[in-house]
Amino acid sequence: MTRGGRDKMRDEPERKCIASGESQPKAGLIRFVIGPEAQVVPDVQGKLPGRGIYVSADRAALDRTIRKNLFSRAARQPVTVPEELVTQLEALLLQRVVGLLSLARKAGAAVAGYEKVKEWLKTGKAAALIQANDGSERGRDKLRPPAGPETLISCLSAGELGLAFGRERAIHAALAAGGLERSVVEEAARLAGLREAAGRQVGEELAGKDTKDA
Repeated sequence: MTRGGRDKMRDEPERKCIASGESQPKAGLIRFVIGPEAQVVPDVQGKLPGRGIYVSADRAALDRTIRKNLFSRAARQPVTVPEELVTQLEALLLQRVVGLLSLARKAGAAVAGYEKVKEWLKTGKAAALIQANDGSERGRDKLRPPAGPETLISCLSAGELGLAFGRERAIHAALAAGGLERSVVEEAARLAGLREAAGRQVGEELAGKDTKDA
């Protein structure tokens, strides 16, 4: 299984990470391009024109790429790395995850709230459990991922998760199989990889601050 609980597909296109030199599925990488002013630009949706430069969706890999000036080596020219590149990338990935979850909610493929999530888990409708990393440990322990830790997404705060459901905060949410499930899991895994230094991950049950469940 890949990070986020998705089986690796044999025909999935692969690219080489410039930090590790290893090839892996594109879903686990971040694409960058070089802008017209020789500046590194993150392309989280993989749609910007230009030759793609790929780095693993991993904070350590990105830090090494910046520290070793690997973007310039890969581009074969001097390039400028914005000081806020990591912050910018995290914001883009967060926006992507929240946006996809919001679409899933509107399509009836995602719900929030303890009782609704509990019902989806009980009936087998939930393919993934999403829990805010700053929710109470006691409340989080009452619900279990549908197919083990790899089907748990815990890289979002209650405020971030709430954005996807049109509320101020959300602690528990569930995602149904099919539809946008794969995209949500992949993007959440990439965000988790970038946030690993802060201990916020997909597939790990982490103790959070004691806050009221929603």
